[in-house]
Amino acid sequence: MNRNTLYLLIGLLVVGLVVVGYLYYQESQSGVQIKIGDQGISIDGN
Repeated sequence: MNRNTLYLLIGLLVVGLVVVGYLYYQESQSGVQIKIGDQGISIDGN
């Protein structure tokens, strides 16, 4: 395995960890979500 392939694999692993971390962070957020749209204001409590 040459050096460029190794760097590519490490980069993909880092990107994957960042994506999984971000998704976990989004799922762990709790609170109130307020949406303003065509049908008015919607408040969703988690």
